[in-house]
Amino acid sequence: MFEGKLEAIFIGPTKAAPMQQVDSAQAVAGEGLQGDRYCAGSGTFSKASVKPGNKYYPRDRQITLIEAEALEAAARDCNVTIDPSQSRRNLIVRGVPLNHLIEREFTIGNVRIRGLRLCEPCGHLEKLTLPGIEKALLHRGGLRAEILTTGTLRSGDAVRLA
Repeated sequence: MFEGKLEAIFIGPTKAAPMQQVDSAQAVAGEGLQGDRYCAGSGTFSKASVKPGNKYYPRDRQITLIEAEALEAAARDCNVTIDPSQSRRNLIVRGVPLNHLIEREFTIGNVRIRGLRLCEPCGHLEKLTLPGIEKALLHRGGLRAEILTTGTLRSGDAVRLA
């Protein structure tokens, strides 16, 4: 059992645009965070952007999370200092074992979420941010998840198993 905390919320309004920190965001069940490129269907890996023949995963583009501890470990272990916005993840959490939440339901504030799969870093992330980030976040790049209930996420919200 754990009880973690939502430290920060980020939204990327358009494909490849810098992530913007917000104090709160409306999580829309089955869609994503209002104002984010994936909720609007315009992210780099949105259905409209996927090349023919490549697999599209609609549920796992709704919301992404990363542990604040993973960003700290990247600085400590790999000498790569990553600003939380550079992770390009929507939510920064602390005290939450994200790698253990695959196929598990949890809540952030009053919003119910299901972990789907790890959010491993890729070359696209490194291209948009800084050299070494892909290697520094390998196996600690966060979690892709689906939003099960609509509600408002706020910085400081508790994160708990459902």
